[in-house]
Amino acid sequence: MAQGTVQVTHGGASRWRRRSGEYPTLAAALAVAGDGDVLSLSPGTYRENLVLNHAVTLRGPEGGLGSVRIAPPDGVALTVRASAVVQDLHLEGQDRAAPALLVEDGAPELTDLRVSTRSAAGIEVRGTGARPLVRRCTVENPTGVGIAVLDGGGGVFEECEVVAAGQTGISVRGGGRPRLERCRIHHATGAGIGVTGEGSGLEALGCEVYEIKGSGVQVAARATARLTDCSVHRTSADGVTLDTDAVLTLAGCDIHDIPENAVDLRSRSVLTLSRTTVRRFGRNGLSVWDPGTRVDADSCEIHDSTGDYPAVWISDGATASLDSCRVHDVPDALFVLDRGSRVDVVDSDLSQVRNTAVSVSDGATAQLDDCRIREAATGAWFRDHGSGGTLANCTIDAVQTGVIVTKGADPTLERCTVTSPAESGFYVSAGGRGSFTACRVTGSAGFGFHVLDGCRTTLARCHTERCARGGYEFPEDGPVAEGCTGDGSGPRPAAQAAAGGAVAGARAEVRTAGAAQGPVPRAAEVPAARPADAGDGGAGGPAAARGSGEVLGQLDALVGLDSVKREVRALTDMIEVGRRRQQAGLKAASVRRHLVFTGSPGTGKTTVARLYGEILASLGVLERGHLVEVSRVDLVGEHIGSTAIRTQEAFDRARGGVLFIDEAYALAPEDSGRDFGREAIDTLVKLMEDHREAVVVIVAGYTAEMDRFLTVNPGVASRFSRTITFGDYGPGELLRIVEQQAEEHEYRLGDGTAEALLGYFTELPKGPAFGNGRTARQTFESMVERHAGRVAQLREPSTDELTLLFPADLPAQPAPC
Repeated sequence: MAQGTVQVTHGGASRWRRRSGEYPTLAAALAVAGDGDVLSLSPGTYRENLVLNHAVTLRGPEGGLGSVRIAPPDGVALTVRASAVVQDLHLEGQDRAAPALLVEDGAPELTDLRVSTRSAAGIEVRGTGARPLVRRCTVENPTGVGIAVLDGGGGVFEECEVVAAGQTGISVRGGGRPRLERCRIHHATGAGIGVTGEGSGLEALGCEVYEIKGSGVQVAARATARLTDCSVHRTSADGVTLDTDAVLTLAGCDIHDIPENAVDLRSRSVLTLSRTTVRRFGRNGLSVWDPGTRVDADSCEIHDSTGDYPAVWISDGATASLDSCRVHDVPDALFVLDRGSRVDVVDSDLSQVRNTAVSVSDGATAQLDDCRIREAATGAWFRDHGSGGTLANCTIDAVQTGVIVTKGADPTLERCTVTSPAESGFYVSAGGRGSFTACRVTGSAGFGFHVLDGCRTTLARCHTERCARGGYEFPEDGPVAEGCTGDGSGPRPAAQAAAGGAVAGARAEVRTAGAAQGPVPRAAEVPAARPADAGDGGAGGPAAARGSGEVLGQLDALVGLDSVKREVRALTDMIEVGRRRQQAGLKAASVRRHLVFTGSPGTGKTTVARLYGEILASLGVLERGHLVEVSRVDLVGEHIGSTAIRTQEAFDRARGGVLFIDEAYALAPEDSGRDFGREAIDTLVKLMEDHREAVVVIVAGYTAEMDRFLTVNPGVASRFSRTITFGDYGPGELLRIVEQQAEEHEYRLGDGTAEALLGYFTELPKGPAFGNGRTARQTFESMVERHAGRVAQLREPSTDELTLLFPADLPAQPAPC
């Protein structure tokens, strides 16, 4: 398009200035124009660098946006240094070192401009005297910044749009302080809005930031910003970030569809939120780091996490305050960790939480007042030493466990109610402490208050109702409990003893609701209940009163396992001699009784473990010697908190006997990520140390996998005295197992059958599916089935025909594994 002409209408007071004229170039027209003059541009392309030093009006044809193009080959297309009016122009710049439109002074009005450029910036406002009013302007700059306000510049941008930017969409620095109203910033690379530097600030009202390849809003280095009724969504990085003493206020905003943190702040930054919604985020909804960093949220909602991270994360000494907020449909609601970190939550709802609603660890503090937690796996978990705080007047409903206190944590709970927990109302383990005053548990499917051995917990005026397993479960050396009551529901009254001890410890006085008969008996006054014997896969029942010689004889009768028998006998001899040395007043060598069994399936590991327990019981080392066999599914829960409980319960069932963990390496898969199996390992290691005389632990599995398992936790390998390897059975040993099975079931091997079996086992593929002793037993069962099919056809079979197994009864050789 050719360059058009410029019509100048003079508006000056002098008579000679009232004449109008037409000029071939903009430069010529501007040379004669003064304040108040109007320059009307005809359609065309003007390849000139324009500078407005007077308060003129520069406009293209009304309604003809795009028909007038200002497109110089280099430099700034339009520079404004006065309170001019510019409207209906299309600006193009090609200089990577300069902006397309530069405002350096005055309060110009820039209306209906389209800036389509490949410049350093589309629009740049620079200097303390620059205060433009920019209305309905569009900026497209795929190589640089969309709009830059710097060096003390300001101005108001109304209904403007940055449709593309190769860097930040709107950049404010060097003390710039613009105001944005109803603007849209999208398809920027870097940040949608960036405000940085001391003295820099931005106010945005009703704006939208979206489709950003980077963060939506960045405020850093002592800058400040306020966003009201704004939306930030569909970014590739965090939605909003604050760093290094930044200050940001979000009022009535909506942060959503963010793949990373919705809001991330650190390094003493301060964020204030009110009436703001944070939803559909991939990591944390609020991520708060470092001492001095603070968040204050009022009447906000955080929900619908798309990832597997806590909705609110507070760490490294940061603090957060939530008042009248809602957090729901998230994996975890609030995680506060590290000494000095703190969260204060008032009159807020935490619901539909897949794991833990409130987690406090590493010396952090949480204060919750008048809050409601419901539909969570764990209501609140105070995890370790130095972690604490207060829960006051809180209700926890429809959870797996209401409150968990572990590893020396010491919170205070006052007037809190837990309703309908699936496991326990309040659970204290692993040296946890805690003070519970006027707390209630109603409708628990487990215990009301479950306090394990070694936990110095205080209860005052607590009450339980309709707890299926009992209101209170305390160890013998239990917590201090004063004025506590219960309705006596469950399989036994709250004042009865359990397997792990009595309901009330030596210092406790727990009264049944409505009872007038005085305090309940102390632990020593109530006979302890014997643990129930479990069926298959559980406890092996109390060991029979057999001597060690008889049990060792049964061990010797097992087929094969010569090296295993030697190991067990050597260990037994050490224990026996140590016992006799002690009786003689001599020092006994310390013998670690926990074992690792490695080898393929079906090599007798479970059988030997059961006999080992009996041997230790016969020597007086274990009280009962029974076997409790578990695997990963018995120890690892589906949510944070349940794994420690399951592991503790399995350990308690094994007290006085052997805890046998089959395929123990499954607790530490190689691609574990956030797998809860490691929590089971950590819990088990501590229990083995705290109760080293009560339970013998045997871990078993494939040799290579068990070698890896022993390196997972530094404390694991040191807890086990030795590894016993169970080798595969040879053909002769498998034949002997079949012969034992036949003898036990009153069958005999006919002529040639033993030789056929020996050849069968020799040729049998020894792949991953090979089951050793299990394969021998399955072979015998198959022979019995084939024998039955053959003999059933006989009218009146003889005794030999009913008992003899022949080579024809062998199953077909399986395909190679």
